[in-house]
Amino acid sequence: MTLQDFFDSVSANPALFAVFLLAVPALAFVVNMWSGEKAEEIWRWRFVYATLVYLACIPGIFAFTLNVYLFLFERQSIWRMNLVTQVLPVLTMVATLMLIKRKLPFAYIPGFGKLSGFMTLIAALIGILWFVDRLRIYAVTYIPFTYILVGFVGLLLLVRFAWSKLF
Repeated sequence: MTLQDFFDSVSANPALFAVFLLAVPALAFVVNMWSGEKAEEIWRWRFVYATLVYLACIPGIFAFTLNVYLFLFERQSIWRMNLVTQVLPVLTMVATLMLIKRKLPFAYIPGFGKLSGFMTLIAALIGILWFVDRLRIYAVTYIPFTYILVGFVGLLLLVRFAWSKLF
């Protein structure tokens, strides 16, 4: 099964995927109501919040990355967007993160720092690849590939360092 086959099957029967994506922020809302008001009560629910963050962010990050790829590299028209597979995961991610942030700061959610680092790395990688694609540097240079690879990794490390200092 290819990725296109998977998206075709989800598009043919979007109800199950849409219910899953709508259930995640609904669960976050319910957990917010159940977790209490005191810090000790909320602290007990941190792993449930971490699970909800990952359930929302993995499809959301994938959909966002796919959208960026389709619009920058494939030049897909915005009119051809699939709302269930391209928009709903991002909206689910945003809604879930907003609901969770009301109750518990992200610093207290186990593994959230790794997830934000992963998002930063993906954003930097796509930005650099788009820049290289537009320059067409690979077609006009006689620089050895190892130098380009070392520069690419160095640029990723620089972006990661700058992002950590920024936030």
